Amino acid sequence: MKIQKINELLNAEVVCGEITNDSEIAFAFASDLMSEVLTIKKDGIVLLTGLCTIQAIRTAEMSDIHCIIFVRGKKVSEEMIELAKENNIILLKCQYSMFKTSGILYSEGVQPVY
Repeated sequence: MKIQKINELLNAEVVCGEITNDSEIAFAFASDLMSEVLTIKKDGIVLLTGLCTIQAIRTAEMSDIHCIIFVRGKKVSEEMIELAKENNIILLKCQYSMFKTSGILYSEGVQPVY
């Protein structure tokens, strides 16, 4: 699924990055525990999290994740935006809970990692 489609489905706000037509997502992983995210070894993943800290950006960088969706309307800091820009990570935020966000993506064909 294209990130643009995900953005539309979630009524999300693009906080950082440019959504291009080649941005394709096949899997989603929802977690607030960044140690769990570090165990994922798949391509084409979007990270759903409520952990709105610089550690989420660093974890995505190390895990080669190019899109993070912050749930529950979390506020993204300028420091996070700068680091995401440096690493070409798209940041979206939506107002939905992690459960609802996961359900919407799953019902539209995005697969779970496990």
